[in-house]
Formats: sequence, C-alpha cells, structure tokens
Amino acid sequence: MQKTDEKLKVGFVSLGCDKNRVDTERVVSILSCYDRFEFSPKADQCDIIFINTCAFLKASRDEAESIIKEMSEYKKRGSLKFLIVMGCLPMLGPDEMLKKFPLVDKAMVADEYDKVDKIVFDLLAEKMPKGKRNDDFRNKTTTGHYAYLKIADGCSNRCAFCKIPYIRGNYKSEKMDKVVAEGEYLCENGAKELILVAQDITRFGCETNGKESLPLLLKKLSKIKKLSWIRLLYCYPEKVTDELIEEIKNNPKVLHYIDMPLQHISDNVLHAMNRQSTSESIKNLIEKLRKEIPDIAIRSTFMVGFPGETDEDVKELIKFLKKAKLDNVGFFKYSREEGTPAYLMKDQISETKKDERLALVQKTQKAVATKINKSRVGKTFKVLIDRFDSELNCYVGRAYFCAPDVDFEIYFSSFKKHKIGSFADVKIIKYVDEVFVGEVEQTTTY
Repeated sequence: MQKTDEKLKVGFVSLGCDKNRVDTERVVSILSCYDRFEFSPKADQCDIIFINTCAFLKASRDEAESIIKEMSEYKKRGSLKFLIVMGCLPMLGPDEMLKKFPLVDKAMVADEYDKVDKIVFDLLAEKMPKGKRNDDFRNKTTTGHYAYLKIADGCSNRCAFCKIPYIRGNYKSEKMDKVVAEGEYLCENGAKELILVAQDITRFGCETNGKESLPLLLKKLSKIKKLSWIRLLYCYPEKVTDELIEEIKNNPKVLHYIDMPLQHISDNVLHAMNRQSTSESIKNLIEKLRKEIPDIAIRSTFMVGFPGETDEDVKELIKFLKKAKLDNVGFFKYSREEGTPAYLMKDQISETKKDERLALVQKTQKAVATKINKSRVGKTFKVLIDRFDSELNCYVGRAYFCAPDVDFEIYFSSFKKHKIGSFADVKIIKYVDEVFVGEVEQTTTY
C-alpha cells in the first residue's frame, strides 16, 4: 500500500474550447493546494489522470472517447490508479458514460469541480486535510502574460443546431466581484491581457435584473493597474448594445477587437437556425461598429450546410463576405446532432455538398483577409510578445487585431532583447503565407 505522505502524480488532458481550459486550470489550482499531489505531463508516470472533454460535435465526442480509451490502457497495465473524466461528455449522462467506460472511476460534472479535492481524497480513501484550500488561486496553462477569464457558463440562446444548452444548461453568470477578484489575481501573477470568454459574454449579469452588465464589468476590470489589454470573445450580435460599443470605444484598456459568431447572413437560414439576428440587423451592426470605432477588428464564425440551405443562400454569404471585409473568419460544416431541433429538419445537406460550400467560403474569405492584412504593411502597432522562435531567430507576438491561436501572428526582428510578455512597437514590413513579418521600431519605449 502506498504511504499517504508520498506524492501522487496527476496528469491532465484538456480538450475543446478556452472555457474548458479555464475549468481545467481551476481544478489544477485546487489540487495544487495539497502537498499530496504533483503534476506530470507523462501519462505513463501518472497515478491520477483527468480528461476534460468536449461534446459539442460528434467529432469532439469521438476524440474524447478515443482519449478515454487510450488512458484506460494505463489502468489495465496497473500504472494508473484513478481515471476521472470531466467536462461536457459526462454532462450528457454520467451514468451512461460510466457504463460505456467501466475503467473510469468518476464522471465529474460542472457542479462538482469545486469539490474535486474531496472527490479525489474519497477515491484515495483518505481523510482530506483541513485548511489547505485557497479559492483565489488559479494555475494558468497559457503563457504567463495572457489569461482567459470565464465570466459565465451555459447558454439560453437555443440555436437549432447547438447542444450546449442541453449539456451545460441555461446561461449562468459568475458573480461580478468574483470575476474581478480573479482578474486581479491573474494580473498580479503576470497577466497583461485578459481574454473574456463564455458561450455568450454579452449576456453577462442578465439574471440579476434583466439587464446585461458587461460594460460595468469592463469598467471594473480596467481599474486593475497591471492590466494592459482586455479582449472580448464570443459576443452575440443581438446584445452588442450602444452602451457596450461606447465602452469599447472609450475605455483605453478594452481592445478595438470583437468576436461575434454570426453563423450566416441569409434570412432563410438565420430563421431556420432560430437566430435572433436578421441580415439587415447584422449589416447595420457592422456599419455602426465601424462608424463609432473605425479601426475595430471584427472576427466571426459561419456555418455552411445547414438543413435547407440553398446555393442562393451560399451566394448571398459569399457576397456578404466580400462586402463586409471581416478581419478573420472561422468556418465549419453543420453537424447533425441528435437531440437538437435541426436534427429532425428536412432537406439535410450531403457531406459532399457541405465540403464544396466550405471550400468556396474559405477561398473567398482568404482573399478578403489577405487584402486587409496587406493594407497593414508599413504601419506600426503595439505588439504583445508571446515567444521567441529560436529556429527563425525572431520574436512572435500579437497586435490588438490578433487573438491567441485563432488569428494571425507577427514575426519580427529586433535590435535589442525583449522579455516575453512585454510590449514592443513593431512596424509591419510584409505579409506572406498568412503571417505578418515586422521589425521593432527603434523608438519603442515599453
């Protein structure tokens, strides 16, 4: 029997979105408060492994199940003592999941994350030490100078194609004071950029009095002295209010960047998707954003192949992409998800047709983004330095129009050494192969 004073090695596999990443970080943070545990990236050396799963699409579920099977092999060999699965897959039905994967010791749903220490000590059949928790503490799995700040969970939008409300439940905001305190902690521990995430950040606070409180949250976060940038991801267009636009425009810490999942531009498809936007309201919002904030970078996502989508609908989307000139766009094919209203819809689109349409819109947007990015050549931007590329012997960073992982990066040379996580003024000298190339201005003072 293992002595209780020996350290147990704990490993994590985090799949899916940035919201999942934050949940993983919180679980890591809680276990970090106990001397009993240490963390290892090597699965074959771990005593306990957590898998944080995504279940948004069938492909996500397939990936999660593949990882569960892979990690279960370590239990068969006897090197792994406990396998814990968390995230969206267990929330579809923890009992069913445990039947399917009998080597999993615990299917942990979101409401249990805060009790992960008790869950683990119960599995170990050990008494949980008292006085160890530090609820303000949070480990980051990102580079130290930026962090994702999750401000809500669940969703109440009920888009016809989406399983999230059935997995995560209705929208539930975090308490504002808690969000601000976590932001302060992250910045005290090195974060220069806070990236706000939720299934829909624009609805933040709506449960309190029916009024969204995102502008107020931005005001409070911007008072954090060590914070330089606040970035907004996942803003549903219906709730991008005049008040929010004014806050983005006038708050110097809020980047002139907004990510809005628009999904389509055809009214026929938007209506079938149960989206609240119309083609006209989307176009008017983009016009208003650019009128109020001329340099705003707009990112979005669109779906092709939704049931009933016609060739004319796709042509309308292509025309819109050319005219709207969005800075960056992610596209994905409709996935028929059992349990959603769209699953039972007529006129399902073949995979071949979906692939053809996906290629068309991707080609269109690539040309649009290339033109926009080439227009930035010759201009100088404040860049947050993410890393040093030793092979290319240059720094890599991001300007206000670049979110981590999803947008374009800036590779640049410099006449001096820089700390990772610091800022530099970088002049863009060319754009090639979806990458900016630049050089540090000699007058940079950061």
